[in-house]
Amino acid sequence: EVQLVESGGGLVQTGGSLRLSCAASGFTSDDYAIGWFRQAPGKGREAVSSIKISDGTTAYADSVKGRFTISSDIAKNTVYLDMNNLKSEDTAVYSCAAATGPDIFLILKLWPVQYNYWGQGTQVTVSS
Repeated sequence: EVQLVESGGGLVQTGGSLRLSCAASGFTSDDYAIGWFRQAPGKGREAVSSIKISDGTTAYADSVKGRFTISSDIAKNTVYLDMNNLKSEDTAVYSCAAATGPDIFLILKLWPVQYNYWGQGTQVTVSS
């Protein structure tokens, strides 16, 4: 059974940094991709970034490009999202999702669809 567990959210001031972690378990190979998504109150789900575990291919939303960095530690089965120069508009619940098979293409295109595997989410609040 695939499980995703996020951690690392919290309260930070504008311009600060946070690192989110998404620990994955249950995969039998590295043929999958992880995406980070966020949802602010009253808004729809937004794709933030994604990474293909097998070859490290990454994608970023324009809103976070140059500020966020996604990476993976295959040995730890963990994907990280380093968030720098945080802005108030980054405030949201951040969730990671896993894609396998044909869904890998979608998550690398940052499509905010309902993937099969999701974590529970972690709150990020940026105060001014």
